[in-house]
Amino acid sequence: MTVVGAGPNGLAAAVILARSGLQVEVHEAFGEPGGGARTTAPDDSGFRYDICSAVHPMASASPFFLAFDLAAHGVTLLQPEIAYAHPLDGGRAGLAWRNLDQTAADLGADGAAWRALLGPLVDRWRQVTGVCMSDFRHPPPGLATAMLPLGRSFPQLASPLRRLRFHGDVAPALLAGVCAHPVLPPDAIGAVGSGLLLAMLAHAVGWPVPAGGSQAITAALADDLRAHGGRIVLGHQVTTLAELPRARATVLNLSPAGVLAVTGRDLPARYARQLRAYRYGGAASTVHFALSEPVPWAASGCGKAGTVHLAGSRAEVLAAEQAVRAGRPADRPFVLAVQPGVADRGRAHVLSTYAHVPNGSGADVTEAVIAQVERFAPGFRDVVISHQTTPASRLPEHSANYVGGDIAAGAMTTRQILFRPVARWDPYGTPLPGVYMCSASTPPGPGVHGMAGWHVARRILRHRFGVRRPDIARILERT
Repeated sequence: MTVVGAGPNGLAAAVILARSGLQVEVHEAFGEPGGGARTTAPDDSGFRYDICSAVHPMASASPFFLAFDLAAHGVTLLQPEIAYAHPLDGGRAGLAWRNLDQTAADLGADGAAWRALLGPLVDRWRQVTGVCMSDFRHPPPGLATAMLPLGRSFPQLASPLRRLRFHGDVAPALLAGVCAHPVLPPDAIGAVGSGLLLAMLAHAVGWPVPAGGSQAITAALADDLRAHGGRIVLGHQVTTLAELPRARATVLNLSPAGVLAVTGRDLPARYARQLRAYRYGGAASTVHFALSEPVPWAASGCGKAGTVHLAGSRAEVLAAEQAVRAGRPADRPFVLAVQPGVADRGRAHVLSTYAHVPNGSGADVTEAVIAQVERFAPGFRDVVISHQTTPASRLPEHSANYVGGDIAAGAMTTRQILFRPVARWDPYGTPLPGVYMCSASTPPGPGVHGMAGWHVARRILRHRFGVRRPDIARILERT
């Protein structure tokens, strides 16, 4: 077995296959595994930043990671008291506490509507997560139970009917911020689906940060793989399948662009055209700050939040995301800020941010990001010691799957949620015998959940090695 790409999905597939008794070799272009789930100290300041993914609600809820048991592998997921916050002008903020009732109480007159929207999802979070992290081809247990509350919410949030749900401006902004994660306007179908899932997880399992950074999750997977006989080859940029050792199956943890680059002319013309037609979405430019003291938020609750969405009102979130979709930078970009130090004291005084920008943008967003933070935290400039900025056009230097800076590895349109990377019954298999895909460009999409790795490993075990019913829990229980 050979895996190309040591991101979370590639490592998850490798772990499953190695624990099933197969010889597994992983090839990674960079000098360390992890892809976007890496933590680095870019200068001599001693501050450690997560280069991309920093907050991990999906790792807490993923069937793969629940079976893998991160805690048993030395990973401590630390919970901020408030999962995410959304400040508004005037020193106000919407706060998504771990506790749903506390969140509803803070929202005042709109609290009952917030509880009515998310309560049924929180009550069924395991079933909802099972559906959202499935391969979208085989109905998981609890499908009907999960789809009922989702079906009730979608028509209201993805249509003008959303105006009937809330009366104030705080709750709509709080919801718009979480819906904007896929770099889409908050009323787009993909944004609503992603937003409901993330908002549900905030109250069900929280939005934790790993102690020491996201690299802890990567290290746990890599160590387990090696413990079961697997091998990781670092610093090997695979350019063609011919470079790889002969194997009964090869897993490509690559975007469609990466698969095309590696397979060259081996793919049938029609499938190659489908991969070329795959669309990449809006992008992110990152700015990591080292601070002399915590961010001086005007709204005190923001200082307890692991994640803060900086965009202002719902109308401003919508305008910023519409600009990015139109291919132009927003005057006031949507900025997502992570404060790992609110839970991980070892990373106090670190602020990691990214701004939504058009795909491929090479613009330096530092000043725009500082302005957005300063807007809700007057005096922020005075506590900045240093910063490191990476424009969207350079994010592929951290992970080649971030084409043009698209951290979702593909536009989260309705079609590309259900039929990524191409419209075929097996989204992981390719026309090349024994060659599979398992990146975030396959179901269930972006996030550190490892589920694409599990889905592809299950297919390989069934189709290539005759294991009739692979069971994730039984495989991961093996020593």
